[in-house]
Amino acid sequence: MISRLIAFSLAQRLLMLVMTAALIGAGVVAFRGLPIDAFPDVSSTQVKIIMKAPGMTPEEVEMRITAPIEQELLGIPQQTVLRSQSKYAIADITLDFEDGTDIFWARQQVAERLNNVLTDLPPGTEGGLAPITTPLGEMFMFTIEGDLPLTDKRTLLDWVIRPQLRAIPGVADVNALGGLVKSFEVVPDPAALAARGISLAQVQAALEANNRNDGAGRLSENEESLLIRSDGSVRSIDDVKAITIASRSGMPVRIADVAAVRIGSMTRYGTVTKDGRGEAVEGLILGLRGANAQQVVDQVRAKLADIQKSLPKGVTIKSFYDRGNLVERAVGTVSKALIEAIALVMVLLFLFLGNIRAALVVAVILPMSALTTFLMMRYFGLSANLMSLGGLSIAIGMLVDAAVVVVENIEAHAAHATPGVTRTRLHTIYRAVQEVAVPVTSGMAIIVIVFLPLITLQGLEGKLFKPVALTIVFALSSSLLLSLTVIPVLASFFLGKAAHESPWLVRKIEHAYLPLLTWALQHRKTVYIASVAALAAALGLFMLIGKSFMPTMDEGDIIMQVEKMPSINLARSAEIDQALQTRILAAVPEVRSVVARVGSDELGLDPMGLNETDSFLVLKPRAEWRDPDKEKLIDHLRLVAAEFPGINVSFTQPIEMRTSEMLSGVRGDLAVKVYGSDMTKLNAMAEQIVHVLEAIPGSQDVLTVKNAGVQYLQVEIDRVAAGRYGLTVEQVQNDLRTLVEGRTTGIVIEEGRRLPLIVRGSSALQMSPQLFGELRLPLADGQAIPLAHLAKLHAVDGPVKIERENSSRMVVVRANVRGRDLVGFVADAQAAVAKQVALPAGYRIAWGGQFENQQRAAARLAIVVPIALALIFLLLFTTFGSVRQATLVFSNIPFALIGGVVALAITGEYLSVPASVGFIALMGIAVLNGLVMISYFNQLKAKGLSAVDVVVEGAKRRLRPVMMTASIAAFGLIPLLLSTGPGSEIQRPLAVVVIGGLVSSTLLTLVLLPILFQQFGMGKK
Repeated sequence: MISRLIAFSLAQRLLMLVMTAALIGAGVVAFRGLPIDAFPDVSSTQVKIIMKAPGMTPEEVEMRITAPIEQELLGIPQQTVLRSQSKYAIADITLDFEDGTDIFWARQQVAERLNNVLTDLPPGTEGGLAPITTPLGEMFMFTIEGDLPLTDKRTLLDWVIRPQLRAIPGVADVNALGGLVKSFEVVPDPAALAARGISLAQVQAALEANNRNDGAGRLSENEESLLIRSDGSVRSIDDVKAITIASRSGMPVRIADVAAVRIGSMTRYGTVTKDGRGEAVEGLILGLRGANAQQVVDQVRAKLADIQKSLPKGVTIKSFYDRGNLVERAVGTVSKALIEAIALVMVLLFLFLGNIRAALVVAVILPMSALTTFLMMRYFGLSANLMSLGGLSIAIGMLVDAAVVVVENIEAHAAHATPGVTRTRLHTIYRAVQEVAVPVTSGMAIIVIVFLPLITLQGLEGKLFKPVALTIVFALSSSLLLSLTVIPVLASFFLGKAAHESPWLVRKIEHAYLPLLTWALQHRKTVYIASVAALAAALGLFMLIGKSFMPTMDEGDIIMQVEKMPSINLARSAEIDQALQTRILAAVPEVRSVVARVGSDELGLDPMGLNETDSFLVLKPRAEWRDPDKEKLIDHLRLVAAEFPGINVSFTQPIEMRTSEMLSGVRGDLAVKVYGSDMTKLNAMAEQIVHVLEAIPGSQDVLTVKNAGVQYLQVEIDRVAAGRYGLTVEQVQNDLRTLVEGRTTGIVIEEGRRLPLIVRGSSALQMSPQLFGELRLPLADGQAIPLAHLAKLHAVDGPVKIERENSSRMVVVRANVRGRDLVGFVADAQAAVAKQVALPAGYRIAWGGQFENQQRAAARLAIVVPIALALIFLLLFTTFGSVRQATLVFSNIPFALIGGVVALAITGEYLSVPASVGFIALMGIAVLNGLVMISYFNQLKAKGLSAVDVVVEGAKRRLRPVMMTASIAAFGLIPLLLSTGPGSEIQRPLAVVVIGGLVSSTLLTLVLLPILFQQFGMGKK
């Protein structure tokens, strides 16, 4: 079949050129249409429910909202994890589904279950499914700058900027943070209410009943009809004041008689501060799941520039996080490495072939394979990102392998024509290509098989490295097809008469190699001993190399997470943030700006407490830093934060933080989860684990969120006393919530903007526990009952939040690891915790975070790599028809790994998933070189040559293709090894392993394999 394909290509050369041109055109179109992002979409199918219950404490939220919803959600097909957080006034419930689950199907299942339980939730609870975004959907962040008051800035964001941005295709939502949400406030005077015999419930009822427009039908007048519209909606403060509550002695009691009406703001659960200068208003654009990040960001930039023209004078929109910049830098890193690799490959091709025409014919395979790969990526829905383009960079050196062998053999046949035999040029090319077609096809198939285990990876590592594997498979497959069809056609047109003399570089290599081979053949035992000793040493060295999941990618940004005392209020928390910002800007010149968010966001996607702050540090270009080392910058920031007593800080990056949260609900390299039922015991064990982990070398930023210490003013209502005054417990609770938290009683439409109409107590009441204790509740009969007559008040400590996973309460200790490998750290931590922390009956510990990913990836590779190796052995046996020769080629694999292990040890890199991918690539290259070598040995053996002549002549004849394959593969990865942009941290371990391994692999292929073949491979097939 392969011979027929080659023959057809050479017989129909014009057709092949036309098809090649069409392929190039289709590839260019596909490349232009590829979605571009910094990373593959690593998010699982995830559905989030946000429920808001103003004024409700964490324990009440858990008991009355979270638990009923969780019970209803359990048992949804394909569900893997159910997590929840119950905090003050908000429940955040997250469901993870198996990979591949349709997001719309998952949301439908959750929505149906949620609807079943909504009627059982407390009155006033509102919320539902969060937008269809992912934890990595934060694409663009900006603040509104200018002299406007906070209320006006927030109004501008909510009603001018946000609606226009939400209309952009690919934008899931725009989260509004900070500022003051304008509202109409009705502040009742308890004394005035009591004097007129009006209760709070009557005030609320009057506001609800006197604020709407309606239609009454249609009248006819002559030949026309009149539509009746009754107008009774509130439009201004005066309208609110004029609402009548009741009539006393024939006189109307209006809102203005018993309450103050003013413009105010909604209760805040968080705020944004900037540069220590005060509060700010922030917009956060969330990308839709599966959206083209670069395209979305480009459209956002254009829309904001357009909106800027219509903003009030002096008001500007200033971005401080733009995913597009990271996308451009990450893709630029790989693209630059790709271009440099192609240039190096071109130079090597010329040096080894000694013929510019031959080098160009081989080099054509690079752009054509790349364009074909882009076509396949578009077809399979892959985006152009750091990992997929990285796969293409890895494959660059291997893409030319087939073409090199084909062109090199064409050159050899042309230069060493058989005496007395006359063949046409096309026939010579056909025989040359046919001669190497089977070993080349087998070799490429082997490399493809080697990368198939990556496609089976699960979780985060699967989503990261499947694009790498698929890109490599696409590129190598297209390279093989083009090498057997297009390359022979191009060779027939462009290759001239071959030179009989080898190029200068090849002659020099042969001059050094032949004496080495002769010596090795005469000292087989010495070579065997040295090889086995090197293998044993590499195995010993391998045991000492640390293991990690994934190198941390430098996104170029820093997020400083600050935790304060649990009982802190919003105003004091913001003051501390501003003081810290001022100090950072004064002491750390690398930081240009700081934007910090404390508390919960508007949508509730990231419900932090008032004691938790995410500070986004906008950094200057690295060229302006005092030291380019980012770790030293973080150390300096940590020293500045240490000047502030009572706070804990940890450092992360935007995407890294969201990825960690997505995987385990926790931000950090390691998450230690303690499950149980009693919060007091859980908190105590968490503190114990923190102390244990802090004592282990390599630990950093070890902390558990302080989950106790929130001050609760507990109101224990006396049912008998309340009943004596005709009150129910619910009425008392409603009045208290109205006076403190506030209660929305309607909407006021002002210039098209919907503003809430709120009834709440005075600001003095909200600032004073003493005034709260002296509060008098007005009744409809004119009495004003002191709260002390209805309830007992006392202060107690309570939880900040209650976390649950699969319906079990838990607390989490998080830690980062620095200066050592993750697996070794966790092993020490597990041993120390098991020894020092006693678990009561019914309590258990789970270890998660990046460690969990590493363990899963290692377990999966331990299964699929041996299967792939078995398939490779089967393919080798099919190619040679000999178990002995298949074993000889296969023996090249462990010896090839020697250089990779040594390279890891020398560079200090850990055995991570990228390094494992490097070893996988190395196995394929090692087998390919061995296959090419032994295939030619068999050809010479078939001609009747002696064993010595077979290995000497065969090794000499195959020296050039083996050296070319190894050199091109190694030099093609040097740009990745030396690159410094975003993503280079992930590619570097892979490049280190492959380059180091190619040194040992090539040496052993050229020295050990001929000896082994002479001794064991000359037997009868």
